[in-house]
Amino acid sequence: MANKAERLLSDLVFAALNGNVVALDRYSGEIAWSWKSPKKSTYMTLLLDGDRLIVAGRGYLYCLDPLFGQLVWENPLKGKGMSIAALASVNGSSNSAQTQIAAAQAAAAAAAAVAAG
Repeated sequence: MANKAERLLSDLVFAALNGNVVALDRYSGEIAWSWKSPKKSTYMTLLLDGDRLIVAGRGYLYCLDPLFGQLVWENPLKGKGMSIAALASVNGSSNSAQTQIAAAQAAAAAAAAVAAG
């Protein structure tokens, strides 16, 4: 695998197991980095949100740098409970949502232009 400075986000696959998050090289399976949650959690949810990896577990949210695994921020979500988290974002690694929004805006602009004559 390329050194850390040359690593690309598209070269990584992420997994969460037993309170640990690991980034694996998608071609070799080699562990690029690992991170351990400060709170023991057997089940964790992951969301790759553009240039951030959001991790939810045991009522906490963590934001990691997906290239290097460093903690960017954490939020205990006090009073929200400790169930399995559902995560969503329009900034995900796929541009499909952004493409759909742009297409809808273009269609609306075209319809407005036709209506204006």
